[in-house]
Amino acid sequence: MGLIGGLRGVADAGLRFALPPRCPGCGVVTPDMHQFCLDCWTALDFLGDPQCRRCGAPFEVDPGAGALCGACHADPPAFDSMRAAVAYGPIARALALKLKYGRRPGIAHTMAAQLRRHLPDGEARLVVPVPLHRWRLWSRGYNQSALMARAVARGTGHLLALDILVRTKATPPLRGLGPDRRVKAVRGAFAVRDKAMVKGRAVLLIDDVYTTGATADACARALKRAGASRVDLVCWARVVRDGDVAR
Repeated sequence: MGLIGGLRGVADAGLRFALPPRCPGCGVVTPDMHQFCLDCWTALDFLGDPQCRRCGAPFEVDPGAGALCGACHADPPAFDSMRAAVAYGPIARALALKLKYGRRPGIAHTMAAQLRRHLPDGEARLVVPVPLHRWRLWSRGYNQSALMARAVARGTGHLLALDILVRTKATPPLRGLGPDRRVKAVRGAFAVRDKAMVKGRAVLLIDDVYTTGATADACARALKRAGASRVDLVCWARVVRDGDVAR
């Protein structure tokens, strides 16, 4: 191991003793970083098949591969697919709020570990976060979706493009707005800064919480207008019950 490796091991052990890893959900001590305790892990509702091929809405009964939900049949979204790691619930909400408002950037790596299960196979993609307006970015100090995008792209062959999609107008907080008002609020709110970089490329769009899909749809429309060949959305949590309130 050598002297330097041995000293590094001692330093790591000392740091773990002074600042032990904690569950990102409830804060109890855990064996390793970004690891949930048993109670929080079992409380998370992990999403997967069967689900709508387009928007990822979970099906109670498996209708077969490639099935679409009624909403996607009636009004297909601009994005080509959407996948979420977990259903929106108490633990998922706690992590989203810690990352978004609690200045806990390490949570992005916890989320990214689960998002990677849903990354599409195939060609290298542009990894693009849903952007904040500059005023909100200045007041908050960071974009939580950008932190997630950076963590998702690390160690992959995908190309991180943090600033290629911009929010051109400030939009009101979407919490409490119905689906129609959300669509109206984000209409025309996004633009692509470098269309040449997007043209003909597949894009992996990253967000924290999927509620009605209005924001993701508006982002996908801007990317498609710029020439993106497809847009696949991956996020931490999605609302699956009408009674849940996300943001």
